[in-house]
Amino acid sequence: MTRGSRERLVLWAAYAAVLVVAPIVFSKGFALTLLCQMGIVMIFALSYNMLLGQTGLLSFGHAVYYGLGALFTIHALNLGHGKLPVTLMPLVGGISGLFFGIILGYVTTRRAGTTFAMISLGVGEMVAACSLMFPGFFGGEAGVSGNRSTGSHLFGLTFGPQIQMYYLVAAWLLLCTVAMHALSRTPLGRMANAVRDNPERAQFVGYDPQRVRFMMVALSGFFAGVAGGLAALNYEIVTAESLSARTSGLVLLATYLGGMGFFFGPLIGAIVVTLMQTLLAMVTKAWPFYFGAVFLATVLFVPGGLASVAMLHKRLWDTGQVRRAGVVYAAMALPVGLALCAVIALVEMAYHASGDVEGPLRILGRELDANSWGPWIGVLLVLAAASLACRWTWRRVAPRWHEVAQALAAGGAR
Repeated sequence: MTRGSRERLVLWAAYAAVLVVAPIVFSKGFALTLLCQMGIVMIFALSYNMLLGQTGLLSFGHAVYYGLGALFTIHALNLGHGKLPVTLMPLVGGISGLFFGIILGYVTTRRAGTTFAMISLGVGEMVAACSLMFPGFFGGEAGVSGNRSTGSHLFGLTFGPQIQMYYLVAAWLLLCTVAMHALSRTPLGRMANAVRDNPERAQFVGYDPQRVRFMMVALSGFFAGVAGGLAALNYEIVTAESLSARTSGLVLLATYLGGMGFFFGPLIGAIVVTLMQTLLAMVTKAWPFYFGAVFLATVLFVPGGLASVAMLHKRLWDTGQVRRAGVVYAAMALPVGLALCAVIALVEMAYHASGDVEGPLRILGRELDANSWGPWIGVLLVLAAASLACRWTWRRVAPRWHEVAQALAAGGAR
């Protein structure tokens, strides 16, 4: 076994160990619910990365396969009367996603680029409109509910307790991650990369780009359907929101934020997006602003996503530049932290001044009146001072950072 194979085996073992240990460390009911939600979004984001990251297809309607997979799963749960075990119910969602991926993929993959994105958006809106036109199947505004505990019980598992539901999600997450990673290393996965980079050259060597795109859309629909099936079992209700453009937008943001150029990038993005949707939403009503700001900063300054930042620090470790980079980080930490605190204070004050938030505004243990000029002037002065400090500090540490960058470039050349 080569060194690279051993490292990959260790990474997969660590990944499985984290999935097993996570509910032991975070054993509270809310934490288990959050972990289940993370696992579902991780499968969904990985399936979307099969299109965006591996095949170069920007889709605005990927929620169609997720939502339809969830709907068929909840109907199978209600109509099955215990004939199909709950552990296999996500397969119903996966097969549904594959079926609609074949039908809709045949239409959407006729063109690539911007045309594909617009067609996928139209298809997504069309299916979302059907959720209101056919309430008998889609459940209308109330949605379709079910009970996962009424299914066939294997080994005495009723999946009533949330811990049992978590391990079901974790098992499917591990299985889908392995399957999608293996698919990326098959000839189909390699040809998807070739079609993404240069479809004309792929066609020149004898492959049909449209057929490759079609197969990737169908397979990504399968895994998105599995995620939808797990969501139906976890929440025990499926609404029209699972088919909406908002759901498609969230998976797009998660994939790009994590890093679509790396296989594990969507996993990171799914975790961050889930935390921002839940924990940050519990702290402040301005969480959509922060979410947009994080995404904007990623697009402008870290286009490779959070995974590229992780890989950068791995290169720093490999080239022995961690200490030099740590000096730069330590010097910039205080002024950058003060600037961020000032920006957050301004955002919270703006929300309180608009009347959208009730109650007093407390920052660092002090109560501020957002309707008076004093706090605004004080925070703006802190922001100006922190900005000047950032500029002054960067001029002092920039030569050291350039040395780190040159060492990284030399290491990459070797």
